Amino acid sequence: MSKKFVVAVDGPAGTGKSTATKRISKLLGLIHVDTGALYRGIAYLATEAGFGLDFDESDHAAIAKIAQKAKFEFQRIPGKNPSNRLFVNGNDVTGLIRTPDMSMMASRVSAVPGVRAALKDLQRSLGLSSPSILEGRDIGTVIFPDADIKFFLTADIDARAKRRLDELEAQGGDIPSFEELREQIRARDEGDSTRAIAPLRKAEGAIEIDTTTLTLDQVVESMVAMIKERAGL
Repeated sequence: MSKKFVVAVDGPAGTGKSTATKRISKLLGLIHVDTGALYRGIAYLATEAGFGLDFDESDHAAIAKIAQKAKFEFQRIPGKNPSNRLFVNGNDVTGLIRTPDMSMMASRVSAVPGVRAALKDLQRSLGLSSPSILEGRDIGTVIFPDADIKFFLTADIDARAKRRLDELEAQGGDIPSFEELREQIRARDEGDSTRAIAPLRKAEGAIEIDTTTLTLDQVVESMVAMIKERAGL
């Protein structure tokens, strides 16, 4: 596989793209770049700086400046259950950015043009450093429209809400109801799909996979086979 082989995986929340890309990266030895985590990192920093979900256009410049100054680092922590951790400005924020509130805030900050501009070059440099698989909402449309292979994962909104609920229950702590999670996902879908900058949509040439009734193993097996075929492995 060539050094600059790039796999782009897009889709809304809860379709299984994060879990699938992590497993595929291990199976094929690809660098995994979770671009959504970068936006969650900015969301965390913006929240720490006092911004809430109700920020408006007058706050865009200040939030963009936060993104421009942020220092990101992905670290793979070894052990019995190795994990990829995100450090922002030297702090491990991995466990702090996976809450429903951070999901909604990430959707808001991702619509700020200055934030997207600040992170675009970072995402491309991470993806071109080695054979890689990137996941997000605009990888195949904006970041890597020339990716070697592009996927777009979808799923029924009820299935997505159930998956998110199971994930939060496994983490422990305060858990929203199924109805609250479903509404949060619906609202995020609407925000991601209608934003003026890089809206969520299927990229030209992307392979669409509906994961509603598929197991993770089935999704991964299918994607791996197509990646190997495209890479000539």
